[in-house]
Amino acid sequence: QVHLVESGGGLVQPGGSLTLSCAASGDIASPFTMAWYRQAPGQQRDLVANVLSSGASIFGVSEKHRFAISRDFARNTVTLQIYNLKPGDTAVYYCQLHENYGAQYWGQGTQVTVSS
Repeated sequence: QVHLVESGGGLVQPGGSLTLSCAASGDIASPFTMAWYRQAPGQQRDLVANVLSSGASIFGVSEKHRFAISRDFARNTVTLQIYNLKPGDTAVYYCQLHENYGAQYWGQGTQVTVSS
């Protein structure tokens, strides 16, 4: 019953920046983690970054300095900012909500394409 809506994807040039947003609604069981994952064609879905219920963040990407994640606990939203985009960032980006003592939910995904 939890619904995640993502926005912000699109076609961008290398070196550019973009912001991805996700809003959660429905009957969410606290505490929960919100996260961004990404998946390129033929590849596994990998963690980009998350924000735990405590407010702490975990980054799955090696180039942590190019990413920023922010969570609004009151609005149940999470935002991912990507800087200095590279072709390797091209993927479908998915928002995830993981209830610590319950289920996990996925958004529909938003396409990010980095190309000149």
